[in-house]
Amino acid sequence: MHRLIDTHTHLYDNSFDTDRKAVMQRAAAAGVEKIISVSETMEDARRNLELADQYPALMPAAGLYPAHTDLEAAAQMREFIRANREKLAAIGEVGLDFRIVEDHEQRQIQRQILEAFVDLSLETGLVLNVHSRSAGRHAVELLIDKKAEKVQLHAFDGKFGAAQPAVEAGYFFSIPPSVTRSRQKQKLVRSLPLSCLLVETDSPVLGPDPQTRNEPANAAVALKQIAEIKNISRKAAAAAIYENTRRLYSPWI
Repeated sequence: MHRLIDTHTHLYDNSFDTDRKAVMQRAAAAGVEKIISVSETMEDARRNLELADQYPALMPAAGLYPAHTDLEAAAQMREFIRANREKLAAIGEVGLDFRIVEDHEQRQIQRQILEAFVDLSLETGLVLNVHSRSAGRHAVELLIDKKAEKVQLHAFDGKFGAAQPAVEAGYFFSIPPSVTRSRQKQKLVRSLPLSCLLVETDSPVLGPDPQTRNEPANAAVALKQIAEIKNISRKAAAAAIYENTRRLYSPWI
């Protein structure tokens, strides 16, 4: 069993309401020591803080999902993060999503909101846990332009060419269990240096089987696939990924 940190989940999700304790126990049995639960809304963020009081392994995060192009909601979330700075492991998830949002003006609002979260990350020292679906190159350019420092790009769906500037900037990429069925993610893992890889599950989605609820124990599935792609032992992959996670999320890990 290897030491793992699931760096992006949604453990507040109501699909876990009936068996959350068992989910946490299975994660621990799989070697998952800590689980970062991101939020999409203020309700989720508050729920994460409540759950962190119940489950010591849960590391709460707070952010506004980029589908919510609401400047007032974003401002409220920033104030919530400032007020709870000492309790939070990350700002997330935040970012850009050009699959959901196609309108140019709404995309500009997405950018404005993300820029403000970058400023908040620099102000607080919190990691940015970033969503960038169908907008990878745009998100990376914005983060670099804003001089973001502590960045995790979650489930990045772009090509290595879009990822490379982020690698050079010292950002990290978290790989979900869906890497077992995604040629894009397999190619990305093959191209990215091991030194910038993390594991995540994005539970309850992005599991090995798209028809089955995903959960944090499947971080071990992502690890196994990374080790196979990199042609190294799981032990070596786990040690490197754990150290990467510790570097980004210290002092939480």
